[in-house]
Amino acid sequence: MAGTIWAGIALRRMRAQADPDAAPRAVALPAAWEDEAAAALAALAPGQASVSLPALAQGWIGRLVAQGRKLSLLDEAGAAALSEALHALVLDRRGAPGGATWRNEPKAEPRFVLNLPAFLDDAGGFDIPAYAGAVATAVQALDILTAGKAMALRLGFADLAGLLAALGLAYDSAAARDAAACLTALTRGAAEAASAELAQRHGPRESACLFWPTPPAACAVPGLAAAAREALERASRSGGLRHAALLALTPVDAAEGLLGAETGGLAPAQGPSRFVHGPDGRAAVPASSAASRAAALGFPAESLLAPVPAAARAAVEAAVRPYLHAAAPAPAAQPQPARPLPPPRPATGRGQLWRVTLAGHRVTLTTTEAPDGSLASIGLAMARDGAAFRGLMDSFVHVVNLGLARGMPLSDYVQAVAYGQGGPCGTVEGDPEIRRATSVLDWAFRRLAFAYLDGAEARHLWPDPSEEDCATGTAPVRADAPQLPLALPAKPSPAARRGRLRLVG
Repeated sequence: MAGTIWAGIALRRMRAQADPDAAPRAVALPAAWEDEAAAALAALAPGQASVSLPALAQGWIGRLVAQGRKLSLLDEAGAAALSEALHALVLDRRGAPGGATWRNEPKAEPRFVLNLPAFLDDAGGFDIPAYAGAVATAVQALDILTAGKAMALRLGFADLAGLLAALGLAYDSAAARDAAACLTALTRGAAEAASAELAQRHGPRESACLFWPTPPAACAVPGLAAAAREALERASRSGGLRHAALLALTPVDAAEGLLGAETGGLAPAQGPSRFVHGPDGRAAVPASSAASRAAALGFPAESLLAPVPAAARAAVEAAVRPYLHAAAPAPAAQPQPARPLPPPRPATGRGQLWRVTLAGHRVTLTTTEAPDGSLASIGLAMARDGAAFRGLMDSFVHVVNLGLARGMPLSDYVQAVAYGQGGPCGTVEGDPEIRRATSVLDWAFRRLAFAYLDGAEARHLWPDPSEEDCATGTAPVRADAPQLPLALPAKPSPAARRGRLRLVG
């Protein structure tokens, strides 16, 4: 690392895994970075060999700069400046491309993410010039990654909730929404200004935006509102842009984890703590980085990072949406409170057992009854059935038992399953009341109807199918089913008559 920006940076070596099911691999990263960054580094590096962050970063930066030189998008001085700027963004954990770029996946659409809390200065303010410069670097990098041909780039930011907490702004507040709107407006203005500079060198392909939504006149971050308006005005005065769209918040990947971002895009914080595994493998719940920053600046982390309702995120999205070139990704599904279910009916252990043979296949049906004699659960098995069929049958029976336990009428199941096709069909041996069935489920549920519903009514509603129904694989049609008013011929067609001919000898 001598002669590079990484010179003098102490690294620590450890074993990390991209996910709990992956094999651990040796990684090396700056000593001050947390273990979660090591796991993200393991996910970003292709293969399973050992990896160090400086070498991995140099890999994709070197490929990017070489491509820019090859496409005449960079001269020698520009290549050196871009390489240094990208290395600095990674080292300072301010920005990085998405995982596809790290893993050298050329067919994937590239993205670039900026970690907002990393731009906080020592006084607790937001470093506006450094952020605008990072936006310009990201636009130039994305333009090269897309070979200078893409009209739409995917530049986004992460951990807005962490930035707002470090600024002492509650996520669900008007001040936070104004700050978010000004920040997004600054990002768009800086990105379009960078696109205009590329257009001056390589030719414009899109007209500059002359009318843009006016950002808030002021916000809690000093200088941010004025910088946003200035950036948008500067972009509108340009002679044209290189891209039609630039700012798009995208789903997160391991790049956010490497940068230390705890939330993606506009997402609110989940709380002031985080769940981690300690060196001994035990679970721990330390304070989040956002909570530590807020507490160090004297802000109440517990209240600033408390979970907020979904309407709060929707309000923040509405505030920043005018400055985005694409809609923000949908928020992750939140668990809903469990709805009370009626308690299952207790089973007494009593029940019945039937063993029959259907078209040469042995079938066993068992039942368990409730104290009042009604059906509580069933069991259904076939001898010599395959693993796939047995798995489907077990799952179906389990679903039926759940419904029966919650009060689902047996008659509804019989109505849905009777005369269904699939599996063996034909003559039933061992059941004096059912002589034929179109499937195993047809016999089983008509047998349950005869045993646990009104027997006479059940026999009237669900009689045995005819031999022709079982032989041809067509389900019987009930007399009360709707019929089409077609005048069918009294004699079968010639094709049907030929189908009945048999060669005997």
